[in-house]
Amino acid sequence: MTETKKGKQLFTVSRLFFLLIVIPLLLMAFLIANGIFQLGDTSKKGAISALDEKFQQELLARAISVSDSVADFLRQIEKDTLVATILPVNEETYIDFVEKNKQGLWVKKDGTIAKVMKPLYTEMAYIDSNGNEIVKIVDGHAVPKAELANVSDPARTTYKSEDYFEKAKNLNKAQVYMSHVMGWYVDKSAFEKGERFMGIIRLATPLFDKQGFAGVITLALDVQHLAKFTDNIIPTEPGYVLEADVSTGNYAYMIDNRGFVISHPVDSHIAGLYPDGTPVPAVTEKTISEMSKKGQEVLNLNLLGAIDPELPAVAQDAAKGNSGVKSYKFGGHTKIVAYSPINYYSTVYPEPAGFGWVGLGIDVDKFNEMAMKASEKIEKETRAWTTTVVLIIIISIILLFFIASILARGVGRSIEAEVPEDALEPPGYDDED
Repeated sequence: MTETKKGKQLFTVSRLFFLLIVIPLLLMAFLIANGIFQLGDTSKKGAISALDEKFQQELLARAISVSDSVADFLRQIEKDTLVATILPVNEETYIDFVEKNKQGLWVKKDGTIAKVMKPLYTEMAYIDSNGNEIVKIVDGHAVPKAELANVSDPARTTYKSEDYFEKAKNLNKAQVYMSHVMGWYVDKSAFEKGERFMGIIRLATPLFDKQGFAGVITLALDVQHLAKFTDNIIPTEPGYVLEADVSTGNYAYMIDNRGFVISHPVDSHIAGLYPDGTPVPAVTEKTISEMSKKGQEVLNLNLLGAIDPELPAVAQDAAKGNSGVKSYKFGGHTKIVAYSPINYYSTVYPEPAGFGWVGLGIDVDKFNEMAMKASEKIEKETRAWTTTVVLIIIISIILLFFIASILARGVGRSIEAEVPEDALEPPGYDDED
């Protein structure tokens, strides 16, 4: 076989190998690259809406979980109040009861967030049928007899305005009175200096003997144990914090059945009392400027229609026993709130509103910023994958070209070895013909 014919055969075989391997490879690579591009483009366009829908569902589920936990907790402390009615009336037993009823609170310890066990109740007392305190424990210590008071007079109660004795006196056996959250008001200036709201929820239940009404047992729940359900979480994060950073716009809060804020990262928004026991009024459209100058910013969501009509709408819907997700404007920011009612009911907290509701708020601007970052990440990864595919194709083609050449040469040599050169040319055949 002449060198020219050998070269032609080698070229033909090389081309055949190259086309059979490279064309399918190019087609497959094109489909993969196009698929990656289309997926990235679709993901980028739908990032905000997909993340928004998914996050709203997760936010609502978490709000429902938190509100259910609060309701369970309130039923637990109601049971504790009834258990207290069967205890012997003496200081030692009451101190032991307070000491044994503890739960964890998140605190800052050695630079880290840690849970420490603290008493649920700051006060426990037995009051006789005339309203006289017979045994009283405050912060784990017995109050001296000389300092005990007649609490049938609200002015002589801890917060100078409590009527729990009269309320409990009119209850039936095994019924429990649970007050609204109460405590000395913490204004904006005091809050910024580090002071925090330290209030209670008063629980009281009547005692009876053969003669009838025999007195009242009272407990004072440390409101920190209630506030921990919302104070120590951030809706966008799974863990716990000591205090949420309100500047981020992402935090949880709690509202009672009257619409008052009872747990919030900014304690000056929490309903509280003046030193004489009268309540600090909530801001309204007419008083917001004046009250803000005083640093008194108590919020009642039912009165905030001037800021955004959706705020009272959220409170009213929750008061009907509904859960949901709504958006509203507050402080110049658009917010999304997932809300869920706290299904605890009593004479003070009747159905359907119950105890109140939990709100988990998200700053929409921050949320969109997170979505855009996710979109940018998707686009960056798409470009990286496309570049990688192109490089793989180029390298593969080069390698396949050399492989095809080597295979073609091998096939050519095999043919030459098996078929004698003169067998391929008939007698009298001229290559030039």
